[in-house]
Amino acid sequence: MGLFKEFKEFAVKGNVMDMAIGVVIGGAFGKIVTSLVSDIIMPLIGAVTGGLNFTEWKWVIREAVMEGETVVKPELCLTWGNFLQVIFDFIIIAFSIFLVIKGINKMKRQPEPEPEAPAAPAGPTQEELLTEIRDLLKNK
Repeated sequence: MGLFKEFKEFAVKGNVMDMAIGVVIGGAFGKIVTSLVSDIIMPLIGAVTGGLNFTEWKWVIREAVMEGETVVKPELCLTWGNFLQVIFDFIIIAFSIFLVIKGINKMKRQPEPEPEAPAAPAGPTQEELLTEIRDLLKNK
């Protein structure tokens, strides 16, 4: 039973739960950004560039072998355009996360400055000290 108890303590620690929540939210956030890129940004880029679609760019190593309508051997290719699309997605996701973290850090309350310790009582000025010394010498 000791192993189960150790696992339970590990699994419910704050850090593990925070990480699990972060992974779930990160996955959902990734879907949102992927949709933003593929459904909004890339069509706009395609409209500006005359229908450019990165995901269709590929280097065919071997053509598909067909017998009529049946594919005997599928096409073998490097889809480097899709790789560029994924890099573009990553850059946008990273920038979006940067903006979110920057906003969160801005919203965090700045720690209130600690109240200053009361100033030490001011000592006598030089003139007061000299006056006191003069008066003491007169009284001798």
